[in-house]
Amino acid sequence: MVEPGSLIRHVCRLGGWDDFLLVPNDAVLLPVTNELSRYSPLKHSDKQGRTLRILTYNVHRWLGTDRQISPHRIAEVIASCDPDIVALQEVRVGRARAGEIDQAAAVASRLGMDLHFQPTIRILGEQYGIAVLTRHSSRIVRSERLPTQSTRPSFEKRSALWVAVEVDGQTIQVVNAHLSLRSGERRAQAAALIGPDWVGHPDCAEPAVLLGDFNAPPYSRSYRLIANRMQDAQLSNSFGEPQPTFHTRAPVLRLDHVFVTKAIEVVDAGPVRNPLTRVASDHFPLLAELRVRKRIGLSAEGQAREGELL
Repeated sequence: MVEPGSLIRHVCRLGGWDDFLLVPNDAVLLPVTNELSRYSPLKHSDKQGRTLRILTYNVHRWLGTDRQISPHRIAEVIASCDPDIVALQEVRVGRARAGEIDQAAAVASRLGMDLHFQPTIRILGEQYGIAVLTRHSSRIVRSERLPTQSTRPSFEKRSALWVAVEVDGQTIQVVNAHLSLRSGERRAQAAALIGPDWVGHPDCAEPAVLLGDFNAPPYSRSYRLIANRMQDAQLSNSFGEPQPTFHTRAPVLRLDHVFVTKAIEVVDAGPVRNPLTRVASDHFPLLAELRVRKRIGLSAEGQAREGELL
């Protein structure tokens, strides 16, 4: 029998998450049941105003928990969520051998989306990294490595990708990131993301979304650095408590996040859990439905009014 908290502590030691308060020893671990299957793709909001659907998904190099590599399956998951913008991590790009398809390009083509890519690993003619996909007009603003504390050349160069996306005349600043497993390095990277080169940059004005696989559960110092500056979308979900996104076989950790600035209203947010997402990757996709607040000028009292929704 598993002692309370021991399963989560074991998983955390393997991943290196050592900078946060774990489940108390007197906590009760409940078994994962089919009840979680109710978390299906979000329904479009009935509220007035256009909503924006944004998805973050660690696709594990297209490798499923059944050990099958299937970009087609990942594309099917994404298409079922009907997103406007997609942030991917652990993306495999290029051809390993002659005659093979460029898998990332094939997924983007199948979805009818443009692909922006930032490599973190280059090996044997292939690249791995992070990507932003969208069917809206978009451009890369910045794509660079994040800080590292290693004094030796690192195999994976953790990076961030900032893309400006035009949606109905409104520019949305989208920053996709995949942070380190090392706690100290992860904190430095989180600090950099909210600093003057990324979300704190004057060009990264409202509205802005920071999302990805942060390898940082709630209450970790890395998570708190960001959550103190931006809103965690899952805190406004319709499920009650925020839900874990990793591992798909036994979801116990909330590592994937969508953070938004004050100009964005969160309509709903949560992981997409169904038979397909349980096998397509080791992470569940995290889908957020957002609405952008638009400043519309001065009121009769001379104060700026906000709250009009696109």
